Amino acid sequence: MKKAFLLLCALLLVLGSALPLAGYRLARAALGRRADVPPAPASSTSAVSEAAPAAFEGDADVFLIEDLSTGEVQQVSKRDYLIGAAAAEMPLTWPDEALKAQIVAAHSYALYCRDHASAANGSWLSADPARRQGYLTDAVLHSYWGTDYEANYARLSALADAVLSDVLCYDGAAAGTSYFAISNGRTEASENVWGSALPYLVPVDSSTDLSADNYEVTLTLSAPQVQQLLSSGLGISADSAAPERWFGETTLTASGYAASLPVCGQTVSGTALRRALGLRSACFTIRYQDGSFLITTKGYGHGVGLSQWGAKALAEQGWTYEAILTHYFPGTQLCR
Repeated sequence: MKKAFLLLCALLLVLGSALPLAGYRLARAALGRRADVPPAPASSTSAVSEAAPAAFEGDADVFLIEDLSTGEVQQVSKRDYLIGAAAAEMPLTWPDEALKAQIVAAHSYALYCRDHASAANGSWLSADPARRQGYLTDAVLHSYWGTDYEANYARLSALADAVLSDVLCYDGAAAGTSYFAISNGRTEASENVWGSALPYLVPVDSSTDLSADNYEVTLTLSAPQVQQLLSSGLGISADSAAPERWFGETTLTASGYAASLPVCGQTVSGTALRRALGLRSACFTIRYQDGSFLITTKGYGHGVGLSQWGAKALAEQGWTYEAILTHYFPGTQLCR
């Protein structure tokens, strides 16, 4: 289990399909309310938010983040990291409770990576501020926000300060609170993506995501393009004479993502094929037509943990950040 989640800490940006970019691209789209979404908790709170948070003594004032553009390990204050992570992951036009849920998830996730770290350089996790991925430095925020910097920073820092000591815990330790952009309508179990199960990274309803802009996208790739990607990404040699037979019937997980499928006679996991072909999601269908493959995906990201669009929609319905987090990470509790 530890090995799988070390990989999670190192490669969240890759497996999550550049989540911060996804958030900013889709910032202006609205999520409508649906009859099949979970009801808002009474009085916009949940049972866990009414109880006093459990004590947590494992926090840190400084986070160790590897800058992927330079290879250097940066010592970043907790407050600066949480502000920069929230700015990278969610548009500031989104509701306060969604942003606070994202801040707590980023906080808990960083501490989880610290507790399971084994990188030779001592870093807990990686980010690429220059490409606006994972965490944004103050210099990048100045450049990105321009004349809106003061107002944006004031709002985001106030939200961060409100939850600065909050950590989502499981069994007294920081939980591995992974996050992504959009689900297919239900989140995925961690073992189907990273190979190891965690009791709070299990499928939950996120049907509000069906209303997200670009929820369903069709990618067209020529047969030679797919042939090259299969070779470079999976080491599979595809017979150019019969591209219509390259892909077999897909086996699905309980949440409807691709578990595995035959690819040129080899069984390949849905996550591996998603990575090789550069797909938005492992919830996909493949159709061959007129010399090209039409690949339709639903959702965006690895699908495990907090759906950022789902958090936005639930916040708009009156859910608190505590209720949002305990919905997406069942069995966890807020600690501080």
